[in-house]
Amino acid sequence: MARSSTRPTSRDVARAAGVSQAAVSLVLGDKWRGRVSETTAQRVRQAATDLGYRPNLAARNLRLGHTRTVLLVVPALTTEFFAGVYTGAARVAAEHGFGVVLYPSPEGVGPARDPFASAQAALDGVIASSMAADALTAISGDQLPLVMLDSDPAGSLGAATVNLDITDGVRQVTEHLLGLGHRHLLHLAADVPSWTFEIRARELAARLAAAPGTRLTTAHAPITIDAARAATEAALTTPGPRPTAIVCDDDKLAAGAYKAARRIGLRIPDDLSVTGLDDLALATALDPELTTVRLDAELFGERGMQALLAVLDGREPPRGDIPVQLIPRASTAPPRPS
Repeated sequence: MARSSTRPTSRDVARAAGVSQAAVSLVLGDKWRGRVSETTAQRVRQAATDLGYRPNLAARNLRLGHTRTVLLVVPALTTEFFAGVYTGAARVAAEHGFGVVLYPSPEGVGPARDPFASAQAALDGVIASSMAADALTAISGDQLPLVMLDSDPAGSLGAATVNLDITDGVRQVTEHLLGLGHRHLLHLAADVPSWTFEIRARELAARLAAAPGTRLTTAHAPITIDAARAATEAALTTPGPRPTAIVCDDDKLAAGAYKAARRIGLRIPDDLSVTGLDDLALATALDPELTTVRLDAELFGERGMQALLAVLDGREPPRGDIPVQLIPRASTAPPRPS
């Protein structure tokens, strides 16, 4: 039978599936769970497919007062990690009929210009990294349904927070290095005012304070390879006992530490062990390959979007930090006997 040139309606789908228009609306709006059976939902979706039915999302959203658009606020688009966060968030959003708009801070931190005349009118909600939290004031993002990523749950602006288990990641790094025999560590800390980096510094200091005979030195650097190289070189050439291992807040900082070590004639890991945090593609491009903590950026984005959908739906967001995993590679080894 030839398909009619007339655009099929939800009434046509309801008639073909043998259900009410309300049931069609529930199923195609992904609101059917607990209201209609799985069998009925499958029948509605099949009828819609057979008829070539496509809902008029613009009309429906106008009627409901929603745009089904979410803003993802990140420090920068050029960062591999946040590209993964976007991929995960967009995947879950698409499954629920939402779109995701990216909103980066051009300099990586701090506020960015408002891309909307009225963010509250253009958006249903916001997912924001704590590293770009200042941008929220520019878009009135803290007045919309908000989920914060990498943010202190006790002081978050958001209706929900989603965190990676960074504390456990630092624990794994510290235990790995102490187990190899390192007792003097240099912390190459990201010079970024963000809760996630405060947690790294606090946990590393606490772990070493609890280990007798250890010493911790700290150097700060912006998250660039050149800045990390300069800070590491200065720390390693300061008079006095030299650290035998460097704990870096980020894989890019670790790359800078590699350059500094080579400039002053140190071999990794023979003279100096180095660890990172993120497990970017850079980690296996370095020689030797970098021991680092793997953070699942896509799962992070997925969980952020799931939390926002729960907030928009009046449900309790999922709880619990996302597990992280130390990936030991060739950049760490026992220290050279003194």
